[in-house]
Amino acid sequence: MYGKAFAPEYQGELGAELTVNSSYEEVLARAGRALSRAGGPAERARAALAFAEACRRLGRVEDAGAAWRQSYRSARLAGDTGAMAWALWSGGTLARQCGALPLARRLLAHSVDLAAGSGDRLAHGYALAGLAETGRIQGDYAAVAELHEELLAQGRAHGEARHMVWAMTGIAQMHRNRGDHAKALDLFEESVRISTEADDARGRAWSLRGVADVLSLRGEPDRALALLSEAEGVCRKMDLASALAYNHKMRGNVLYRAGRYAAARDTYAVALEEFTAMHEPRGTALSRLGLAKCRARLGRDRAATLAELALLEADFDRMGLPQARDMVIAFRAETETETERGRGTERAATAATAEAVTG
Repeated sequence: MYGKAFAPEYQGELGAELTVNSSYEEVLARAGRALSRAGGPAERARAALAFAEACRRLGRVEDAGAAWRQSYRSARLAGDTGAMAWALWSGGTLARQCGALPLARRLLAHSVDLAAGSGDRLAHGYALAGLAETGRIQGDYAAVAELHEELLAQGRAHGEARHMVWAMTGIAQMHRNRGDHAKALDLFEESVRISTEADDARGRAWSLRGVADVLSLRGEPDRALALLSEAEGVCRKMDLASALAYNHKMRGNVLYRAGRYAAARDTYAVALEEFTAMHEPRGTALSRLGLAKCRARLGRDRAATLAELALLEADFDRMGLPQARDMVIAFRAETETETERGRGTERAATAATAEAVTG
């Protein structure tokens, strides 16, 4: 069993004013006011944490970076190791969003240790979730599978829906990437159900995106697009800039798989603009890859496509994203195979023409 979802990252007076479904513009405004009137380091730490999270979700990464550091310094001044853990969780999550994955893992691992020592179980769960997601993005499944399972067990033991949804969607994504689409779909649909019953709109939006992805892989693009439209409405209502951009990138994926290359190209271009505006290099590079694939399908010069793929492979290497790099390599091999096949067809046609002329 589990209760209604809540947002423990909003603490003190903000915890009474804000909910898990509060828009991030509202969070930013209230946290800013709380920060301006904070009377001591403990209050400043709480207000700066909420301010950092709102800025991060809105794509204002420089402000988010300054705010989580302010939260950490204030928490340290107050001698509150639990609050320090929360600040490092925010900083690690921001680092992951900005593509600095090794830094993200260091900050989140330190957050896990501080939270465990402080006895702040919720901070510990959030830090575990962040560490697990970072390792999963890097493809380090062996290292993070147990973290996901630990988080899921904690969520079930304490009836915390957000922990359960985070863990389930992470485990589902690993099954999806390994090719077990049936298991992935079951878990994504279960996380949709839990987030819906727990009134966690944000978790529902991310879970719907996962369901849409698997449905697309199973050849059901229209159902997938309908779910993404539903999730997009949630993202816009809550000002979820990063989630909206990833929603658009997934829409591009669905359209591409369905052979709707012009529509996919236009959608990837929207996602690219959104990711670029919020300085999110992982999403930016993934959108560029989608654009490169669409343009190749629509007749772009092969040399230009290969040059773009070389740049993307280097970018994914630099960010430590081996799975994304493998996607580049696979598409390059596919492009080269199709080019060679086309050349073979041309040679056969030329030979046939010559034979007809001379025969």
